[in-house]
Amino acid sequence: MGSFLSSRFFFFFWAFVALSSSAFASQTTPLFVLNSLDANVSVINPVTWEEIRRIPTGKEPHHLYLTPDERSIIIANALSDTLTFIDPRTAEVQRTVRDIVDPYHLRFTPDMKWLVTAANRLNHVDFYKWDGKELTLAKRVATSRTPSHIWIDSKSTTAYVSMQDSDELVAMDIATQSIRWRTKTGAMPADIYGSPDDKRLFVGLTGSDSVEVFDVSGAQPSSIKRIKTGSGAHAFRAAGDKRHLYVSNRVANTISKLDMQRQEVVDTYPVPGGPDCMDVSADGRFIFVSSRWAKKMSVVDTVEKRVIKQVPVGKSPHGVWTLQHAPR
Repeated sequence: MGSFLSSRFFFFFWAFVALSSSAFASQTTPLFVLNSLDANVSVINPVTWEEIRRIPTGKEPHHLYLTPDERSIIIANALSDTLTFIDPRTAEVQRTVRDIVDPYHLRFTPDMKWLVTAANRLNHVDFYKWDGKELTLAKRVATSRTPSHIWIDSKSTTAYVSMQDSDELVAMDIATQSIRWRTKTGAMPADIYGSPDDKRLFVGLTGSDSVEVFDVSGAQPSSIKRIKTGSGAHAFRAAGDKRHLYVSNRVANTISKLDMQRQEVVDTYPVPGGPDCMDVSADGRFIFVSSRWAKKMSVVDTVEKRVIKQVPVGKSPHGVWTLQHAPR
């Protein structure tokens, strides 16, 4: 009887392993995890789920960004005043761009004509013209305290920037590189995500337990709702269906799934170690998230609603990106 139960146990165990492996079969390009306190990027093999190399960057890389044409992953090295361009398919360094002052957070406009960077330490936002090869500083705009995260609308006309230590949301006109309006938010606004129709903004309140929703369809913004998600609401990632949005709650150790139309939480996933930035697999099933305080990248199965893998990486892992991803 004992041997029979043992045989059954191993049968189901290896069946589970095979099922888990097949679920990732479509993931063939590497995952990139930015290690802020190690000044490098971990490259993760999606077949073996091991760190296969680390790419040196500059000091304090805090965010990374896949360009809209998906030819480069850009790492913003805040204390080195540089950008590192990496091939998302081969993990080879393409080049390093210097004299980009304090690039904490960054975004290209969807039309790829402008790069916008937030100088978190120095309290300004920079607008760089992009001709497909070179970046040219067009204007430096002074802001209030601690510009944090950037969102750019789908028409490449407006950049929205959160002011972490001023509790503000600022809208900037991209054509004139000037401030259009500013409005107060809840405590410590961080990441921003815009609805597909550009009419709503979702702002993570890291100093609170909520996501604040703003109507930005008119000349002036209005705060219309706060959605309670969990302590330390911080970073966003679209689920890929143009309706649902994930938010990481760093203090609560959870990820919440939001319905952007109903403006409410529809699911919650436990994630240890201070979940931060995320990416989502092409089929939408898996969330790849940096566990900031645990030096790991965690893989969340949204069907099983649990962490199914953790990959050791470097100190203070921050951004996570992969070429094979759900629509952003």
